[in-house]
Amino acid sequence: MKQYPEAYLAYLLYFHAERDYFECHEVMEEFWKEHPGDERSKTYVALIQIAVGMYHIRRGNRSGAAKMLQSAAGNMDAAHLASLGLDADKLKQILSQTLTQIEHQDYVYADINLPISDMALNAWCAAECERKGLMWQGASRLLDEELTHKHTRRDRSEVISERARQQQIRKEKGGAK
Repeated sequence: MKQYPEAYLAYLLYFHAERDYFECHEVMEEFWKEHPGDERSKTYVALIQIAVGMYHIRRGNRSGAAKMLQSAAGNMDAAHLASLGLDADKLKQILSQTLTQIEHQDYVYADINLPISDMALNAWCAAECERKGLMWQGASRLLDEELTHKHTRRDRSEVISERARQQQIRKEKGGAK
């Protein structure tokens, strides 16, 4: 699968097998930041936003999810999605349906699958899952508190340190508040 970035392949496995949307966000955000000139940059942001939206939905934060999914729809580029082996029209339809469903009080969380149009990519992902003992397109482990609330349980010392460092840089340049 050399035509696809490794981070994207990892994203697909986290999204469809582990249903670890937090890690989807982490792996794609790191890749996106490391490749600022990539022409698919906005589409990478859309993929990050889809994962964050799904994370919010699973945690019951429907308004946060709606904002993320709407923003993702605005950042998607059909040609770039196609170059990543995804069907843009089907993905827009899935996001629209998800947005409609989460508006209802009786909504019960349901995973989504990204519409992979590249059958070789789909087969590779399924085989990689089998190799790792994972189930391709399996259901979320809804009772797994670690998975559901991952952002509240991680070590944030690096994030806090980096924010302080960036603030110091801005201060030295005369732009910090």
